[in-house]
Amino acid sequence: MATITAGISLRGPVVSGNRTFAVTKRALPKLKLSSELSFLTSQLSGIKISSTNLSSPASLSVPFKTALQPIARRICPFTGKKSNRANKVSHSNHKTKKLQFVNLQYKRIWWEEGKRFVKLRLSTKAIKTIEKNGLDAVAKKAGIDLSKK
Repeated sequence: MATITAGISLRGPVVSGNRTFAVTKRALPKLKLSSELSFLTSQLSGIKISSTNLSSPASLSVPFKTALQPIARRICPFTGKKSNRANKVSHSNHKTKKLQFVNLQYKRIWWEEGKRFVKLRLSTKAIKTIEKNGLDAVAKKAGIDLSKK
């Protein structure tokens, strides 16, 4: 029986709790046999298994990116406008779902109280409202603190 350094056999039955599974070479992904390395690397998912302690969940490690970028949502923070779910209707009257997005614009607006420009992502309706009522009044009504931005 061919074994890998972690002690997992390539052929024969594998016992997991009460169940027994028959494992063949075709059922397993291609694995590199190496006596020098103390871990086994699956070429499909990139999971590393340490041979020192296979029972602990800390021995399984999956590579993730540490710095995740925030995703810009398509929602106006001032008016609460968001995407509308609609039907796209073809000539034969076949209906398929589509999203109608909000017209969001990046806009630098002078904030009088803070004596500086604030860059915001607003809907065009919110831009018209800010021009009419002022940035402080609209932000206060929406519950937005401009000092953070």
